[in-house]
Amino acid sequence: MNDPGNGPVSTDPPIARFALFALDCPEPLELARFYSRLTGWPIAERPDADWVELDSGGTGPTLAFQRIAEGRFVPPRWPGQEHPQRAHADFAVPDLDAGEAAVLAIGARKHDVQPAPESFRVYLDPIGHPFCLIRS
Repeated sequence: MNDPGNGPVSTDPPIARFALFALDCPEPLELARFYSRLTGWPIAERPDADWVELDSGGTGPTLAFQRIAEGRFVPPRWPGQEHPQRAHADFAVPDLDAGEAAVLAIGARKHDVQPAPESFRVYLDPIGHPFCLIRS
């Protein structure tokens, strides 16, 4: 099987199923609360001080938050490369303006750089991880 834009696609059986995306942070429960409000997913039972997951309800992968040592977290400074982002998450919304108002109300900050604001917008979570709202 071929993907016309990217070359061959494997027909081998998958090795694994994508389960979660983890973000490093100084306070896992605080950041989990932000993303819980963003996604509507509750915080999974028995959060640990060093590891907290959201419960996606079995609909697919989820988000997790992992404590890193005090003073070790340096938020990425996108789009620069002094402290580059290593990854970011995209969240689909039907209305970018309504989605923006909602994420700002729960503590996100809109990034100064907006490459394509009619199709996606870049925000920073409360500790500086970039994420995007994309028009679905």
